[in-house]
Amino acid sequence: MATVDDCDVTMDPEMEILSDEELEREAESFKEQGNAYYIKKDYSEAFNYYTKAIDMCPKNASYYGNRAATLMMLSRHREALEDSQQAVRLDDTFMKGHLREGKCHLSLGNAMAASRCFHRVLELEPDNSQAQQEVKNADSVLEYEKMAELGFEKHDFRMVVFCMDRALESASACHRFKVLKAECLAMLGRYPEAQSVASDILRMDSTNGDALYVRGLCLYYEDCIDKAVQFFVQALRMAPDHEKARLACRNAKALKAKKEDGNKAFKDGNYDAAYELYSEALTIDPNNIKTNAKLFCNRGTVGSKLKKIDQAIEDCTKAVKLDETYIKAYLRRAQCYMDKEEYDEAVRDYEKVYQTEKTKEHKHLLKNAQLELKKSKRKDYYKVLGVDKNATEDEIKKAYRKRALMHHPDRHSSASAEVQKEEEKKFKEVGEAFTVLSDPKKKSRYDSGHDLEDDTGNMGDFDANNIFKAFFGGGGGQGYSFEANQSSGPGNFFFQFG
Repeated sequence: MATVDDCDVTMDPEMEILSDEELEREAESFKEQGNAYYIKKDYSEAFNYYTKAIDMCPKNASYYGNRAATLMMLSRHREALEDSQQAVRLDDTFMKGHLREGKCHLSLGNAMAASRCFHRVLELEPDNSQAQQEVKNADSVLEYEKMAELGFEKHDFRMVVFCMDRALESASACHRFKVLKAECLAMLGRYPEAQSVASDILRMDSTNGDALYVRGLCLYYEDCIDKAVQFFVQALRMAPDHEKARLACRNAKALKAKKEDGNKAFKDGNYDAAYELYSEALTIDPNNIKTNAKLFCNRGTVGSKLKKIDQAIEDCTKAVKLDETYIKAYLRRAQCYMDKEEYDEAVRDYEKVYQTEKTKEHKHLLKNAQLELKKSKRKDYYKVLGVDKNATEDEIKKAYRKRALMHHPDRHSSASAEVQKEEEKKFKEVGEAFTVLSDPKKKSRYDSGHDLEDDTGNMGDFDANNIFKAFFGGGGGQGYSFEANQSSGPGNFFFQFG
């Protein structure tokens, strides 16, 4: 049988049996080297030497305490917590061990456990100022937690973000606080910030179901529903009981299906069905701002097709309130305002659009609205005669005949002075309207928005009675005789018109 001497084996020096005293001396040497690296802020090397010291003397509480301090500097708080707990298990009077355990608990968001540790320090050292301050920090974190919980119930997400920011000043490694903050940032529409917080967590813990849920929530609220569902499903794989992820996944699928059904109905020309489907989709999740903005705009488009112009404007207004950058909703609302001849509002919307996207099409739409606004400020000769803008020459003549007879001042000679004055004004406007709309050249310039008053070369003084007589023939024509007093009375007036 071979002996050790017969084998070509070199004994590892570290495997040599050392006495307890030698082990302690070796461990102290490693600890001192660890301390030197810790002072130099080379925490990785400090960790290695403290680990060697622990391997030599696994019953020494201070070695675990030192390694815990190093792990805290490396932001490895859970490992630091384990070392701190082991240190106080070995020595319940180890004040630094209790203090570090409390700091780890606090960093990880367990303020109640942290407070117990800090009070234990104060039992050992009643005047320990650091422990006194940490007790206050733990109490503050507990208070911010309560405020955040209340704020979340009330949907006061800004308050929750504020509370979590304050709590994270002491609990910097608490994933629970970070996820809550990220979720509320998503609810506030601050998606890049929410995504950043969730991504930071996932870099440290790729299986964190809460962080996966928040990533999905951001995508869902940005109307990237297919990608959002993938994250919700992944979150449920990691945490099968995650109710928020389950509900969000169900809502996302339902919203997508209902919206697609509405789009199909619209394309098929089934506007009533599309209107109902979009309305149903809007009830699924009031918090999904971007998707709901699109749904309101889509319903507004359907409303305009159904001649529900006021409802369409209201839906588009709701859309831009949800998403101020939603160009399509501004364009749809502007067109509705144009249809209602509310040109001031149309111009405001088109100006907003053109300021955001300076395209030729948007410029044309704005100029057209501005032209219609300008035209609307003048007398509407079509309304004066009571005819459509596409009225034929015969329709214009018939309208003039009717209105001129209706408002001729001599017909109202027995009325009060106030009525006579009003009818005289209307008679003048009827003559003015007829003179412009019966002249193809003037009508064309009027329709194109030109100010006829500026065409001084073609202007002159017109006698409304002469226009009337010329139209009806003789002294009134067709049995009508409205003789005007040449020196006084409501039938004798001249006016300037273009």
